[in-house]
Amino acid sequence: MEHQIRFPHLGIVLKNVGDGINIGGFEIKYYGMIIATGFLLGLIVSYYAAKHENKFDPELVFDYLITMIIPAIVGARLYYVIFSWDYYKNHLSEIIQIRNGGLAIYGGVIAGAITLYIFCKKKHLSMLQFGDVAVKGLLVGQILGRWGNFFNREAFGSYTNSLFAMQIPTNFFIEHGRIDEIVSNGLYDKATYVVSGNEAATFIQAHPTFLYESMWNLVLLLLIIFFFTKRKKFDGELIAIYCIGYGIGRFLIEGLRTDSLMIGSTGIRVSQILALILAVFGTAFIMYKRKKITK
Repeated sequence: MEHQIRFPHLGIVLKNVGDGINIGGFEIKYYGMIIATGFLLGLIVSYYAAKHENKFDPELVFDYLITMIIPAIVGARLYYVIFSWDYYKNHLSEIIQIRNGGLAIYGGVIAGAITLYIFCKKKHLSMLQFGDVAVKGLLVGQILGRWGNFFNREAFGSYTNSLFAMQIPTNFFIEHGRIDEIVSNGLYDKATYVVSGNEAATFIQAHPTFLYESMWNLVLLLLIIFFFTKRKKFDGELIAIYCIGYGIGRFLIEGLRTDSLMIGSTGIRVSQILALILAVFGTAFIMYKRKKITK
């Protein structure tokens, strides 16, 4: 049962869940495959959104993605490394090792937004207009990207016995040198002994926060596509709605996680601060623009 992931209260047992595939002696991680798929599907969604709204050449979506991929990955990695510097300062060679995870969505979004600003300036496009299209593809990438966390057994929350409780074998963390990760937050002490047939193993039991965020983003994407797009009053409104929706969801879900990036030793979660800023910014932007329209 060492490679199982279980959702006991839902009656779901996923067997032989690895973290990659081996081709010719070279291991390809599911994490990287999922990130790549997220980029591709996000591109397709944004392309058809641009084509449907008919406000600029949809081919420009391809140009932007090609321009943005490397900065987004670098930004996501730098963000993660900066707020995990206590570890990486003693493991400098691991900074460029992203196959096992360690990409922070906020860093990628910030780098993507900076790239979008420069791209739109050079192409003489409206950044707000382009952003309303790009944000749909961004959400697709985020929805899929969280499933990379699933295969890596990361981005989970504290102990729970709720309906969606997820169980991961403790041996996985021992074999991958991550035992401190579940000991420090008390998950190891609450490990559940599971017997199935002739096999037995201990499992940690936690909130599947990756799943919560993926589902939250799916609902947000559907609302933006099928409700808010047709009611859009000004360019940039969909960006603002994304900021509010994602900000609220991330703030709530981040509070459940056990691996949050902190501001030094303050105990303050970086992602919750940024989520709050996003939600406030989005709200203020909509209020400002709607007030301007009514004048």
